[in-house]
Amino acid sequence: MANFDEYSALSQVAIRSAANAFVSDAKLEQEWRPLRFHNKPQIEQALVEYADFRQLLVSTGAQLIDLESADKLTIDSIYTRDSILISPNGLILCNMGRASRTPEAKANAAAYQAAGHRVAGEICAPGTLEGGDFIWLDRHHAAVGLGPRTNAEGIRQLKELLGPDVELHEVELPAPDHPDDVLHLMSIISPIDQDLALIYRPFMPASFIQWLETLGIGFVDVPEEEYLIMGCNVLAVAPRRAIMLENLPGVKMRLEAAGCHVTTYRGMEISRQGEGGPTCLTRPLVRG
Repeated sequence: MANFDEYSALSQVAIRSAANAFVSDAKLEQEWRPLRFHNKPQIEQALVEYADFRQLLVSTGAQLIDLESADKLTIDSIYTRDSILISPNGLILCNMGRASRTPEAKANAAAYQAAGHRVAGEICAPGTLEGGDFIWLDRHHAAVGLGPRTNAEGIRQLKELLGPDVELHEVELPAPDHPDDVLHLMSIISPIDQDLALIYRPFMPASFIQWLETLGIGFVDVPEEEYLIMGCNVLAVAPRRAIMLENLPGVKMRLEAAGCHVTTYRGMEISRQGEGGPTCLTRPLVRG
């Protein structure tokens, strides 16, 4: 039976390569500023970085679903987590808080349906929801972030789609510095095992900390100096086995001290320019 959490062994994961998302230097030039990337990704280096990242996923033994490019998709489509949620009832298509990303959900869902997944429902306007704002702790406990990309109506619809068997904890997120910037729930927490999560404590409401503690979860804290360089964005590929960006020595050391095995990748072009780390670059579809 499939597990609904963020740390069980990856069995099937969807990705969209830098080649299929960035497409060309001309597309990057047209879109990087309006989508608030820090700088224009250098496409040749991005292709090299992505090949290395993909190989890390291959080495887990998971089945990879490689998503194709499409005319209506922007360079943000490299971040495949956000458009769709998984649930015991099937896929939930998100209505993205960033309107330019709206076409991603149906484009990606078609590929997932071809791979045998069914759709349970979708978030409809005026509701908004993005996958980076949702985490499974276990089959009966999940958390969702209320913030610039996920609104109260989206959360109401999500609760209906998840049903009464799932306790959904709502987390109020701090406002980002700019209204078009993103601060997802997964910007402040990455589950690593059933009893361990990496967190950025200053942005964690006390009620959220307490709720996680009632579920038996302990914490590894992201050092202050590594938060803004995406120190909290870590992808668990199995319990206490994780992929993270390089040049985060404090986070790596603390995770290893907690018994984790950590592998790093260089993501200057595919991650840091667009603020999308390894959790953002992947849509786990089956774990366990």
